[in-house]
Amino acid sequence: MQDFPPLPPDSAVDASRVELAMHELPAAQIVSGQPRTGAAELGTLGGCAVGVWEITPGVSTDVEADELFVVLSGRAVVEFDDGSTPLQLQPGSVARLRGGSHTRWTVSETLRKVYIVESNGS
Repeated sequence: MQDFPPLPPDSAVDASRVELAMHELPAAQIVSGQPRTGAAELGTLGGCAVGVWEITPGVSTDVEADELFVVLSGRAVVEFDDGSTPLQLQPGSVARLRGGSHTRWTVSETLRKVYIVESNGS
């Protein structure tokens, strides 16, 4: 996670321009391609972490935290191992993930989101 100074009250940041240090995913999570992720926590609100996260194209798996997010840019499909309806993500999508869900992310365009997640789930 990128070090970013906490966002103080009564201030703003352009989430589309927050610099993120990108990292390779663990090999066990990569299905195809070479997806990389980066994140920066902007602060906390009511016991939840708020930040920016990005993933580059490829296919990967994850176990999710309880999270709400808004897609700023990019496109992806998130499939669920339990057979739930896949999420078609694009700019403007607002999505909710259930903690513990096993997912498969197919990212066709680098996706950037602003997330809110329980601090102990990040």
